[in-house]
Amino acid sequence: MNDNELLELLSRDPQKGLEAAVEQYSAYVMKIAYVKLSEVCTKEDMEEAVSDIFLMFYNAVKDNADIRSVRAYLSVIARRHCINLFHKHSRAAATVELSELENVIAQSCTEENELIDAVKQLGEPDSYIFIRKYYFGQRNKDIAKELGMGVSTLNSRVSRGLDKLRKMLREGDK
Repeated sequence: MNDNELLELLSRDPQKGLEAAVEQYSAYVMKIAYVKLSEVCTKEDMEEAVSDIFLMFYNAVKDNADIRSVRAYLSVIARRHCINLFHKHSRAAATVELSELENVIAQSCTEENELIDAVKQLGEPDSYIFIRKYYFGQRNKDIAKELGMGVSTLNSRVSRGLDKLRKMLREGDK
């Protein structure tokens, strides 16, 4: 079925048109989801994203959107939705939990003093951030406000600081 026939079916009977669109374009939309999301999402998350994309498409058709090409319209919806999901999952992955620091300590550090020395070697404001975050349990938002920086900047400093700590502690083991 070509796009004109599919568009005609969508205008006459949106439900049957959606079924035909899913049958014809599901592999295409899944490919977009896989390319955009494979680094941050599971296969199940990608399948759910594809379902959401077709639901958005159905709602647009139902609301009489002026669609000239089904493939192009699905492509735009899929790319935008996947980019939003990527950012959402990336932000969630960028948040560092105390348990991750504990894993670093358990794997790389035999004495508590080694870790304290390594944190001090990070320098200011990183050592201050680590003490506030992991010793006092302060939230990133509060620490960032206190230091006059953005939360994303603070998250980047924490991430880079953890990388530096891992490297310093590994070098100390040699």
